[in-house]
Amino acid sequence: MHILITGITGFIGSELCRKLIEEKEHSITALIRENTDTERYKFFQKNKVLCVLGDITDKDFIQSVFKKHKIDLVYHIAAIRGGRDFPRADYYETNVNATLNIAHECIRHKCKMIFCSSVGIFGAIPKELPPNECTERQNDNYYHYTKIEAEKKLQELVPEGLNLTIIRPSITYGIGDYGFPYTLIKLVDKGIMMLPTKDIMINMVDISTLIQAFVQAGKTDIKSGGAYNIADKTPISIKELVNFIQNELHGSRYPKWKKLPTFLSNFALFIFSKILKNELWTARVELISKNWYYDVTPAVKDLNILPHNTVPVFEYVINWYKQTKSKDGN
Repeated sequence: MHILITGITGFIGSELCRKLIEEKEHSITALIRENTDTERYKFFQKNKVLCVLGDITDKDFIQSVFKKHKIDLVYHIAAIRGGRDFPRADYYETNVNATLNIAHECIRHKCKMIFCSSVGIFGAIPKELPPNECTERQNDNYYHYTKIEAEKKLQELVPEGLNLTIIRPSITYGIGDYGFPYTLIKLVDKGIMMLPTKDIMINMVDISTLIQAFVQAGKTDIKSGGAYNIADKTPISIKELVNFIQNELHGSRYPKWKKLPTFLSNFALFIFSKILKNELWTARVELISKNWYYDVTPAVKDLNILPHNTVPVFEYVINWYKQTKSKDGN
């Protein structure tokens, strides 16, 4: 099978490409943004991945790639993630228009497309828990808006012959990801994590589970247009996770008195969202002050994946944090 993959210089894309290499069943072509540091994709070149430099927002470039290579399956992972300092026009070009460029070529060349979306289409905090396909979409930041738009436009192409599967990761954790989970560990380590007054349930996803979902989606014959929320098996309370991190780092429980009263978290949300209009910090405050979790039953049933519980699996990320901290001398 000849696989085309975008986004291999990012966390999810790189892990997926490594897994596909391990399987030794495919020829792989990867699209890399021009002017990307060669160190970021040297490993893949050494492992016989054909790395093609170009702009995925350039329709002519995408057409030339499909004409030159007989593609059977496309993993479209590349995107501008939320919180990045890019103009909105760049977000839309990359996250929506480039996605459509690839989708049209998939129709033309009769190949399957697996699109990496986000549970963020339901908003940072879904309006119902767990959300389902009928749950209202929330464009509470521009990144989420572009993913909503991309999904909508892709679904409109299904009747035109697009063979589509949508994978929606929750917040991902794993070695090499310096996002929310790593920041949470760091806050606990420094003793500055403020626990919510009420217990909050959250639902991240281990990178290995997410990669399993992508690989299975590529191998499984499912109805076109299927969309799957991918998360760990069950939600975990922030209090439980923080105590687990504290125990792994310091052999103790996290101090109970370090709590953030609800009125202060609400005030912080008001400042970041209404006054400063800072989407990144608004989301960060929401993620530790409100519930967010997802139903993975459809993915387990249709994709035959085996998600696990966050604890104790999260231990390997804590160990990685210890190693990076030791190397940095902090």
